[in-house]
Amino acid sequence: MRRYGMFEVLGIELEYMLVDSVSMEIRSVADQILNLNGTVVDEVQREGTSWSNELVSHVLEVKTDPPVQSAARAFRLLGRDLEEILAGLNEKGYTLLGTGMHPFMNPDDMQLWPGENGPIYETFHRIFDCRGHGWSNLQSMHLNLPFKNDQEFGQMMAAIRLALPLLPALSASSPICEMVWTGFQDYRLEVYRSNASRVPSVSGQVVPEPVFDPDEYHSQILEPIYRDLESLDPEGLIQEEWVNARGAIARFDRSAIEIRILDTQESLENDMAIALFVVELLRNLVEERWSDFPSQSKANQSTLVELFRRTCKNGRSVDLPEEYIRLLGLKGQHTAGSALKTIAERLNISSEENLDRSLEFLLSRGNLSRRMREALESQRSAVLTDTPVKLGAEVHRIYRNMGSPLSAPFSP
Repeated sequence: MRRYGMFEVLGIELEYMLVDSVSMEIRSVADQILNLNGTVVDEVQREGTSWSNELVSHVLEVKTDPPVQSAARAFRLLGRDLEEILAGLNEKGYTLLGTGMHPFMNPDDMQLWPGENGPIYETFHRIFDCRGHGWSNLQSMHLNLPFKNDQEFGQMMAAIRLALPLLPALSASSPICEMVWTGFQDYRLEVYRSNASRVPSVSGQVVPEPVFDPDEYHSQILEPIYRDLESLDPEGLIQEEWVNARGAIARFDRSAIEIRILDTQESLENDMAIALFVVELLRNLVEERWSDFPSQSKANQSTLVELFRRTCKNGRSVDLPEEYIRLLGLKGQHTAGSALKTIAERLNISSEENLDRSLEFLLSRGNLSRRMREALESQRSAVLTDTPVKLGAEVHRIYRNMGSPLSAPFSP
């Protein structure tokens, strides 16, 4: 396997739910897509991409395979695939639902994927009970950033760890769960951080610990997870590096670090705009444009964890700590929203496929959770607060107005 250097390529994975076109109820029909000559398979290879299963049969993953050189290239490839998938689904009365969570599914209705990876999923279910929303009701975009040696691993991990707490302010798209306005802009991440609570070492604090050497990463992160799982998984089916559920994990099998905290968006163009922003943000951090590696690596864990939780709840309105602002090369006081805008102005954002305009839309109009809140408040003629509120038919109207992942970004 070829080992790429930092920012040579980018791997992108996107998860979508399969739902009824009218009712938007989940449909466990991934087997109708992952099918080769009548045989259900775990993965279908395409030209430059692949489609694969996830834990449950109502979720489909589409991804770049092999990795690509830019988010714009991924946009073209994944857009091609989504057109084909949606055409086949529409004939059967199904469609794909974007966003980070389904707004009203009952997780008891989930069905585990029964294919080749079935024994792995059954093990997860036995240990963690995958009927929880943090298992069967979540959709995210995974970004894989390569490294080719130990030094690059440390540089990339330090930059990613620093960036993670800011990103939910841009990518949050999951404020509704079981027809309730949860009060969290990113409720997916709120449930995600506790979904493996039976074995706390699996997810840690979601924000990765300050470990920047591969050998230390194995001894301090992965080996404790494997030890904690031994009695629950005597066959060792899930004692692999991908069981690590932190918000960014080392994938030594592919010489990359995988970012997992980004909610899937309502439109592919917004997903790719976020991917473009994240890559350029990390590039500037790794190149020490605003702070050096020693300073980044010493970022206080408690500060990052607390900031991450606050941005998951309140998004871009969160005030950033002074020490965090300095590491981003900013001056004065900043909210997460003002920091995102100021940083974006400094970055070399490509105009290819108009992704720069999509990013500008996200920065000016706000993340999807914010736009959904505006739409709900307009329909209800009432202000939504951080307190949970039971919703009704307005949820269906909003999600129908979003359309498919190939529709334009949602604008209330």
